[in-house]
Amino acid sequence: MRHKKLFVNLLFAAAILLAAGVLFALRGAGQDPDAPRKAQLIYGDGNATLDFPLDTDAVYDVDTGYLTVHIEVKDGAARFVDSPCPDHICEGYGWLTLEDQTATCLPARAVLTIAPAL
Repeated sequence: MRHKKLFVNLLFAAAILLAAGVLFALRGAGQDPDAPRKAQLIYGDGNATLDFPLDTDAVYDVDTGYLTVHIEVKDGAARFVDSPCPDHICEGYGWLTLEDQTATCLPARAVLTIAPAL
């Protein structure tokens, strides 16, 4: 009886992992790496947005009303850099390159994401 329960649990875990793998593959398969994209910063209590072109290397300083975040755009990617927040978790997200990737700086109430350039 115990072996049957273990087998059922392993089978269930394998099915979940297979479904996650399929969803992950489908998410990446639908993206065109050459499609125009932009970095978008959503910040503050009013959800203000700023768009940054990914084809121009630059560093942007944005006052969110709580902290001034620094966004670096380089080689078609964007990231939080040199954050004034106390824990610097937002810097740990690294470079965002794919559509729908996000990084969040909670103390600054700011979300950086890669979005399609429409």
